[in-house]
Amino acid sequence: MEISKPHRKIIHVDMDAFYASVEQLDNPDLKGKPLAVGGGSKRGVVSAASYEARKYGVRSAMPGYTAQKLCPELIFVKPRFDRYKEISAKIRKIFLDYTDLVEPLSLDEAYLDVTENKKGNPSATLIAKEIRQRIFEEVGLTASAGISINKFIAKVASDYNKPNGQKTVNPEDVEAFLENLDVKKFYGVGKVTQAKMYEMGIYTGKDLKGKSEAFLTEYFGKSGAHYYRIVRGIHLSEVKPNRERKSLGAERTFSENVASEIYMLERLQNIAEELQRRLKKSKVAGRTVTLKIKYSDFTLQTRSKTLPYYISDADILLETAKELLYQEKMKNSVRLLGLSLSNLNTGKEASKKVKEANEFQVVQLKFEF
Repeated sequence: MEISKPHRKIIHVDMDAFYASVEQLDNPDLKGKPLAVGGGSKRGVVSAASYEARKYGVRSAMPGYTAQKLCPELIFVKPRFDRYKEISAKIRKIFLDYTDLVEPLSLDEAYLDVTENKKGNPSATLIAKEIRQRIFEEVGLTASAGISINKFIAKVASDYNKPNGQKTVNPEDVEAFLENLDVKKFYGVGKVTQAKMYEMGIYTGKDLKGKSEAFLTEYFGKSGAHYYRIVRGIHLSEVKPNRERKSLGAERTFSENVASEIYMLERLQNIAEELQRRLKKSKVAGRTVTLKIKYSDFTLQTRSKTLPYYISDADILLETAKELLYQEKMKNSVRLLGLSLSNLNTGKEASKKVKEANEFQVVQLKFEF
């Protein structure tokens, strides 16, 4: 049975090299130069790269020393997240002039549903153009946009004419657009799935569309049904203005590899205290504690434990992290440790639960020796 495809008018706005562009905006001496935000220390990682740096192959999440080898003239600057949040708030205010259906994905990108908008403009393409122009005039930065019938296609389209461009995929063009798309561009297709599809001769949307739902489910499990629908332009996820946070975390990368568990516990205490501050600020608590370990060979491991009550206190976070740390022997020396809390209580009772959790923790700690 064919699933109906509601034709909403969705815009995906993506700021161009946001962090790096903000730095160049605030410091004109950096304009036109290869720039990396973060990554300046021995173990630093690049958070963002200007387009001048990207020409050399510098990318976000790349170790700073690798970026420096690719571009010897690369300039490193420390991230200023308070400034990025300030600029992001100004941009979001512009979005809200057009629609209340704004779903931020991060500081530098968001979905807008302009099917019915405050300007009464029937053209999502013209709205996107106007928004981008306002961002440039009022903030001084450029943005790119994708416009189509759902969030998935709009997000893919926003990457087509970067930087400072936009692309519209009209309803009548959706089928051809998706058929010509490389499968790695489809939401939910990671590197492992991409390799598997390539081995099966599935390279493009057209190849994927040629497979039955039964076939895709057999080889890709529950995701198979998702691939079957999305390649046909069926993506029913709505723009949700109030996206609930699913987790909160904090992590630290060490300047030198760490092998001592005692030193790891000292670092975890600092991380737990930072996570507590973030939880208090967000007024949430959670039940699932996850310890993230990145070894010196860059392999990643996570260990989790779900508690029977909500927590937000650093002492309980640390005790749980200690238990997870000693859960099994370390495979190697460690370069990064992180803690996150998920299974959050983000509803109306969140503040009450935080208070109850903290009271419970105080009582519990009194009986610890």
